[in-house]
Amino acid sequence: MPFDARGEGRSGGPNMKLVAGNSNRLLAEAIGAYLKVPLAKTTVKRFADMEIFVEIQENVRGQDVFVIQSTSFPANDNLMELLILIDALKRSSARRVTAVVPYYGYARQDRKPGPRTPISAKLVANLIERAGVDRVLTLDLHAGQIQGFFDIPTDNLFAAPIIARDIQDRFPENQTVVVSPDVGGVVRARALAKRINAPIAICDKRRERPGESEVMNVIGDVEGMRCILIDDIVDSGGTLCNAAAALLKNGATEVHAYITHGVLSGGAVSRIQKSRLKSLVITDSIEPTEAVKATRNIRLLSIADLIGEAIRRTSREESVSSLFY
Repeated sequence: MPFDARGEGRSGGPNMKLVAGNSNRLLAEAIGAYLKVPLAKTTVKRFADMEIFVEIQENVRGQDVFVIQSTSFPANDNLMELLILIDALKRSSARRVTAVVPYYGYARQDRKPGPRTPISAKLVANLIERAGVDRVLTLDLHAGQIQGFFDIPTDNLFAAPIIARDIQDRFPENQTVVVSPDVGGVVRARALAKRINAPIAICDKRRERPGESEVMNVIGDVEGMRCILIDDIVDSGGTLCNAAAALLKNGATEVHAYITHGVLSGGAVSRIQKSRLKSLVITDSIEPTEAVKATRNIRLLSIADLIGEAIRRTSREESVSSLFY
């Protein structure tokens, strides 16, 4: 187990406050339940022109405050809400403010893919830091170097222990291969394969234009095996669906996918539902829509306990990295 599931000594402490934005209230409430700390009373509303107004309705002076807010759809609104919450807390004399961002939006824009393009992930880091936050806690960043975009302590948590445990519970027999849907995800696939003692394979993908992909071939032996596709983000779902088709064509018996962040934009949910994926497992780092909840082959894993334990350890000045080793 990556954290204490027995509930012994996991309370947040008298000087901890949890503040939730509107992006993922269900996750924030689950984190509060794990820590046995109720969410602080706040008002987060919008004026007629959609301008955001925030009021912290509890005393936070001298407190260790954790703001829980994913910058998922609508990304710009949720990001601005996070920044205003941080500013309100700093102006209310909070001792320390930690931004807990389970899904870090704009993370895919972590470099210049061509001339005259932005590095938006760095810009967002600048905005969060400039708002006055003291540290950042996030989950499965799309690119590890984004940690270096901040000049303040930044913890990048990993969903791998939760995913590995779920795979071992559901598929105890030894006929599984971990598959990276593209060459860039090999390190992630290898790390999971090591945890569950399984071989790996790779889908060689060629993307013709943004949002579309074509799997050309499979590197590795998948014949007669159950395949577990692993990635950090599923957006349009095209890559996963194409990879599943290619793996089955190469002799795989069934294909499941485990993804940390279920962005699932546009027609992704319908595409997954009609695909040859036996199941898609996503975490609740992004609050699922009703369509996601109703889809038969999409299942949710909760990361509330993992994030809650990381918050508890941060508040007590204990090691966070030891959660994963």
